[in-house]
This record gives sequence, C-alpha cells and structure tokens, in this order.
Amino acid sequence: MNKVLYTCLFLGCLGACNNPDSPAKKSFVDVNGIDSSIKPGDNFFRYVNGRWYDTAKIADDQTGVGSYSFMNIPQKQLLQHILDSVAQTQNAAGSIDQKVGDFYASGMDTTTINQRGYEPIRPILARIDAISDVPSLVKFVASELKTGNYSFIGFRGSSDDKNSGFNIAHVNQAGIGLPDRDYYFKTDSSTLAIQQGYEKYIGTLFQLTGSNPADGAKQAEVAYGIEKQIAAAHKTNIEIRDVHTNYNKVAISSIDKAQPNIGWTALLADLDAKTDSIDMAQPGYYDKLNVLLKSVPLNDWKTYLKARTLENYATALSAPFVSASFEFTKVLSGQAKEKSRGQIMTDNVDRLLGQALGQLYVKRYFDEDAKKRVLDLVNNLQKAFENRIRHVDWMSDSTKQKAIEKLYAITKKIGYPDKWRDYGNVQIERTKYFENLLSIAKNEYQFQLAKLNKPVDRTEWVATPSTVTAYYNPNFNEIVFPAGILQFPYFDFSADDAINYGGIGMVIGHEMTHAFDDQGAQYDKDGNVKNWWTKEDYEKFRVKTKQVIDLYSSFTVLDTVHIKGALTVGENAADNGGIAIAYDAFKMTSEGQDSTGKINGFTPDQRFFLSIARIWRVKTRDAFLRMYVNTNPHSPAMWRVNGPVMSRPEFYRAFNVQPGDSNYKPEDQRIKIW
Repeated sequence: MNKVLYTCLFLGCLGACNNPDSPAKKSFVDVNGIDSSIKPGDNFFRYVNGRWYDTAKIADDQTGVGSYSFMNIPQKQLLQHILDSVAQTQNAAGSIDQKVGDFYASGMDTTTINQRGYEPIRPILARIDAISDVPSLVKFVASELKTGNYSFIGFRGSSDDKNSGFNIAHVNQAGIGLPDRDYYFKTDSSTLAIQQGYEKYIGTLFQLTGSNPADGAKQAEVAYGIEKQIAAAHKTNIEIRDVHTNYNKVAISSIDKAQPNIGWTALLADLDAKTDSIDMAQPGYYDKLNVLLKSVPLNDWKTYLKARTLENYATALSAPFVSASFEFTKVLSGQAKEKSRGQIMTDNVDRLLGQALGQLYVKRYFDEDAKKRVLDLVNNLQKAFENRIRHVDWMSDSTKQKAIEKLYAITKKIGYPDKWRDYGNVQIERTKYFENLLSIAKNEYQFQLAKLNKPVDRTEWVATPSTVTAYYNPNFNEIVFPAGILQFPYFDFSADDAINYGGIGMVIGHEMTHAFDDQGAQYDKDGNVKNWWTKEDYEKFRVKTKQVIDLYSSFTVLDTVHIKGALTVGENAADNGGIAIAYDAFKMTSEGQDSTGKINGFTPDQRFFLSIARIWRVKTRDAFLRMYVNTNPHSPAMWRVNGPVMSRPEFYRAFNVQPGDSNYKPEDQRIKIW
C-alpha cells in the first residue's frame, strides 16, 4: 500500500562491479549488440541492441531478460548466496542473521509446508463462517488487515500532502484481485482469457479447501461478481495521477454518518488507529462499498472474503496452492515455468525483511567510494539542471527562482539508510513459515500505525538497499539511489565519463526531473501540494506536458495496443529531461568537451547515447508486455530510448539523423520542457 506518487526507475544489473564472483566485464561499448543494418535515426534502440535482442533467450521461469527490472535477477543471485550462507550458520537468537536465515530456511522447508496443507488458514476461514452481520464482517476485515490479509479496505499511515512534515491516516481503493480495474471490463480476447483464467484460479482454490468442482465454480463466480462491482467504483490508473482529486481529508464524524454501513469509528478503533480525520483518496469507492455492504447478501460477502484470503495466502501454503497460483501467473504474464523455491524465498526475504537483508548485502558488496563518486555526479547534474531552468524561454523569472529553490532543496540519499529499520518485534521460528509471515506482517502494520499523528521521519527509505532501482518521493522532495544501482552497466569507476553520464547520469537526471513532472510540479520544495507557479507559466507547462502525452500515445507496442500517454506522461517527461540534463552535465567534463577522442570507433557524444540505449536493453514476453502497457506508468524499453532521442538535437548531430529517417522529428515537433 505504498503511495502511488513515488516515481521511480525499476532497474537492474547484469553484473555487480563490486561482486568478486562476477565474470570479467565486457567492453563498455557493446559493439557485438549493435545491428549496423539499422540506421540510428530509424530505430536507435534496435541499432544499439538489435543483434542482442534477436538472439537473447528468456528463461522459462522469467517474463523477460536484459536490463530494467530484469537485471535484478542476477542481483537476487547475490542475495540468495547470502541467504544460503546465513541459513546454514548457527546465529545468535534475535540477531539480524538469525531472523533472515531462519525465515529463509522456514520457507525452504517445503516438506513441512506441504504436510500442513491449508491447515494454517483454517482458523481464518472459520472466522469468516462465524460472521453474522455487516458490523462483524467489517470487524473481520480490520482484524485481518493488521496481519497482512488485505481485502476491501486500503489503510496506511504516511505524510499529509498538504502538511508534509506530519503523518496522517489514509485510505485508498482496494478489494480486487486483477491488476487493474479495466481488466474486469475489457472485452478483447487477451483480457477475456485473463478473466476466465482468474475465475478458474479462484475455483481451484475453493476445490483445494474441500468444495466439489461445481460448487467451486459457483463460489468463484460469486467472488468475481463482487470484485467486478467493486472495480466499477475504482478510479482508473490515469485518474489516480490527479494529485488534487486524490486528496480528500475528511472528519471521521462526517464519513461515519455518510457511510454508516462501513462504520468508520468502529473500524478505526478495530485498526487501533486514533485519529479524528482521514485522507480518503477515492471517496467514490467508499460510497459504493457502503452501498454494497447492504445490497450484497452476507453469505456472498463471506464467499468473497474466503476467496481473497485464499488468494492472499496461496503461495504460503502447500504445493497444490502454489501451483494453482502459478497457473494464473502463466495466463497473466506468459511466464512458462515456476521459479525455483530458492528464488521465490529470496524475493520474499528481500520484500518482507528487506532492510535486514540489506545490511548483510551492504557489508559484503557495497563500495563506499561509489557513494562519493555518485554524489559528485548528482551535484554536477544539479548545476546543469539549474542552468537549463534559467534559460528556458517559457517560464517567468519569479517561477524560475522558485524552481531553482526546489531543485537545491532536494535531499540526496545514496547507498543505504543512515538508520536501519528495527525488526525487534519480529519473531521468526525455523519450522513455522506461515506464522513467520504473520509476524512480519503484524510488525509492518505496527510500523505504519506508529507514524500516525507524529512528525515525518525523513530518513526513511522505501526501497531496499540491494534493489537496482531509483526513485523520487515528492512528499520528502528527495531522490534515492540504493546501493544496488551503483554498479555496471549504470556506473563503474573504470568507465569513461560518456558511459557513466549516459548511464547513472541519465538515471539521476530522470529522478531530478520528477520533481517537475506533471505530478511533482504540484509539490513545493518542502513536499507540500501547493501552487508555486504563476497561472501563465503553469498553463504553458500543461501545453508542453500535453505534447508528451500525444507523442507517446502515437507509439504502437503490440498489434493495436498503444502506449497510454496519459498514464506514462510523468516517466516520459523524466526520461526526456533526464537525458537533456545528463548531456549538459557530461559536457562540463573534459571528455565531454572533446569531440574527437574515439573509443571503439565512437565519439564521446555517440558513446553517451549508446550508453543510454544500452541500459534499456530489454526483451519481454508479449503477455507480460501487454499487461505492462495496461498498468505500468513507464513506457516499454524501446520507447524509453527512441522517444527521448528523437527530440535531442545533440543526438541528431552525433548520428547524422536526417529528414526521411523514421524517427526524425521537425524541430517544432520535438519535446523541450527543460
């Protein structure tokens, strides 16, 4: 239930430059991946990556291969190596090593897990059977939320958008099992297959808990029908991008009267949440839920809650439940083979005890010198961005000054947290995987709950240190670069400036630009939703943002599937701005000012752009790509390369792009915000 406004680069690594087990690094300019039969101006992504793309094989247990999020795959191998080691060591009780190692071992003990079948959730299913009315229904939902069994209430504690230094209670739309509300209403063949696969999955889960096939199918139909009614009240993923309409701070006394079937006073008491107000991000959803709680028969609600419980815990139960879950995953993403148990548990430890595992990772693999060098790059890009702001021709001097103030107020977090997360209340036993999950979930809930009505802790990190990612948080006005991304191909001490500025430099510029994208621009330097623009300047900004939406909406991904320009506008604007800022910063270096020094036959400017195309080297399954376009705010990799470079005059000069080339754009059609 993280806030939707975290804007990030989901990335990964092919090889850790600080990993002693990594193979020798390849040339920084991968000439073997280049398809010289393609003109750079026709398709730069294919020019740089074409030969690699045509020969790359996607492993059966993966949905894609290459960089971007898929480059976390070898990173997870490093983590699994750590976990295998600590799980086989006698560790002091209560230590980080003990908790991480024993949790991993408990999940690897499939013999015990399989012997237990679905016994761990029998008490939960029995409590559902005991529900006698709507108040006890809502009480059950609240009780389960505190241990990670989520259904139709989305609750969290985090900063107030209009008072960013203070934490308040938030609720958001929830209650569905498909990736997005539109999956319940589209009628194309691909989506219909997913809908059918999902209902089949729910029916199978009911059969595994004792229902006959016919009854299981009926129960699945009931649960799916309720989800579809809930989904109808959801805002779309594009509507959720509207910062202002998704902030609705209301008094509990008011919504208690307006939505009596939910019973907010009792619900919040059951959640142990002491507050007299709440930010209801999507009030229309809770209005509809209030109606459904009375109009839907109680027994149907109980069937729905059983379905949600079975889905939430399917992968924590015996092999038949895990297999049923994966069968639906195959339909949804095209993944052909289930991941190994070691891979699954490594993902779980990183996701659930991420900062504990992160401490072990940093000790083994992180080079502190990388942190210092990347901070230098961040500072250089900050100067380059300031210069760009000062010279844009569409913004007034007063707005420019405020933009620069916000730019230099950005907090820079690099490597790992100054203060590690405390897992002291987590109880881990080596033979009780399911109970371990509940203990971790309970601790997470208490961690979030403890924030309520208190000042924001701006030292907090969202991402784990080992994850190859980066993000901008508008409420904190911060950019974050975990240790995981500070390695090849994004960053390496031995790489020339062109490669590093085209790699990690582009990432840095991307995250900085998020402070001024369609959402970030609505937050001031302190992280509050507050207008700091003149009316005229903001209208000009909106016109330029619309240009980004229109361009990317014209890109066809699969068949007739287009990029959702309005969903991806923030990330696309950040890609365009990130490249421009990184290039300017690169030109501040002595190498950037040298137009003749070639490596592998390429000039510094050419290597800069080659590096950008190289870090987006990705190949995915079509089913995954279709889901990605429907739900992800980032454009697919090819368009993260071709989209921005077709607006960069430096790229045109570097590769002699001419009218008639497929991706050539006349100057008045090129995107230039910053």
